[in-house]
This record gives sequence, C-alpha cells and structure tokens, in this order.
Amino acid sequence: MSDLASPVLLGLIEGITEFLPVSSTGHLLVAEHWLGARSDLFNVVIQAGAILAVVLIYRERLWRLACGLGDPLQRDYAFKLAAAFLVTAVLGFAATRLGFKLPESITPVAWALVLGGVWMLGAEAVAARRPERSTITWTVAILVGLAQVVAGVFPGTSRSAATIFVAMLAGTGNRAAATEFAFLVGIPTMFAASGYELLKTLKGGGEVHEDWSALALAFVVSAVTAFVAVRWLLGYIRTHRFTPFAVYRIALGLALLAFA
Repeated sequence: MSDLASPVLLGLIEGITEFLPVSSTGHLLVAEHWLGARSDLFNVVIQAGAILAVVLIYRERLWRLACGLGDPLQRDYAFKLAAAFLVTAVLGFAATRLGFKLPESITPVAWALVLGGVWMLGAEAVAARRPERSTITWTVAILVGLAQVVAGVFPGTSRSAATIFVAMLAGTGNRAAATEFAFLVGIPTMFAASGYELLKTLKGGGEVHEDWSALALAFVVSAVTAFVAVRWLLGYIRTHRFTPFAVYRIALGLALLAFA
C-alpha cells in the first residue's frame, strides 16, 4: 500500500471508531495486522486528532464551563470532570509503570469485542428500566474515571462504550447526558496521553524514527472524520438505542475469532 494510503486509512478508522462504542484500538490493531504496525506515538496522536473534533463540537459547552465557575452548577460539573480525569491519570500512570496491559493481538481483542457487546446489551436493558436522569453524581464521575483505565488496559473494550454505559448504570439514565460527560472527560485524558507519548518519544530519541508527515496526515484525517461521526452519533442517540453497535461488536468479534 502507498505511503499516503496507509495513514489516510488508519486516520479514517480512528476518526470513525474513536467515539462510536465499537473500540478504535481494536479496529486499529486489526487494520495494522495488514497495513503494518505503527508506533505508540502514532496511535495516541491520531486519537488526539479525534479528540480535537470533540473540542470543536463542544466548544460552546466548554466555554460556558470555563467562564461559569462562579455558578455552583457549572463549577460542580467541572469539578466532577476533573475528578474523573484525575482517577484516570493516577491509575493509568500506575498501570503503565507496572506494565499492566493485555497483549495487543487479535484474539484478546476479539474476545473483548464480543464480551463488550454482550455487556452493552445487558447494560442498556437494565438502564432502560431505571428513571431517566441527566444528573452527573460524584459516583458517576469516579466510575467513569475507572472505566477509562479499564478500557486502556484491555484493548478492544472501547473507552466510549465503557464510560457511557458505566455512567448510565451508575445513575445517569439519560443517554445524551452520559455521552456528553464521557466525551468531555475524554478531552483532557487523550491530550494528556498524547503529550506523555510525545515527551517519551523525544526523551528516548525516537523522533528520528517517526514518520512525522504520515502522522500529521493521519491526525488531520482522524479529526475531520471524527467531527462527522460524533455529530451523527449525537443526533442518532436522541431517538435510538446503542443496540446496533453491540450487535456489530459481537459479529466482528466472532468473525475475528474464526479468522484467528
């Protein structure tokens, strides 16, 4: 495959799957099985491209949070976002230092897709029977932070699926409210991860081996694609459940297991 086609395709995959509850990491691992493996910096930075799309989509919400800290409701929401991020940062850093991460191979990713899809079906059925609330509690914030760590440790879990459904099960029955909190807390999380990988690469002299033009191209493609995907998803969840995504995960996981 040409030098341009590979980063474009990886950027498209990342942009489409980062915020859909289908696991971007799992899809990238499968794609890299045929396209060739990329560096950890490449994978994290193109995730940051998708996060940039969320910043643009939620720019007015973020501005209200930044300028409205004098309002108790806005301040409470901002503090809960910060708490979720801190839980992820502390435990995620500890997991990284301890080397606690499953092998990034097709079989465990396939199982994570299947089990995650089954869990999504059950979780949404349970959440549908609970009163619909749009409030984000401290319990929801802490559990969302933990869910991000779990998604980082288990490739194929899907950060968006883990955080959205944990929020729904923990008391935020409203899909839109759970999705918004999950997406907003992903902004500092992924930017911090990108910064960490960049510093680690520069410190180790790995920049001389990095294909920066391919990385930049994939970053832009990921950002543009994610912008379209997230705008579509936010409209979709107003009137639809996540069931098709769960079914897709199960079907893809079973296909990968058969292939493996």
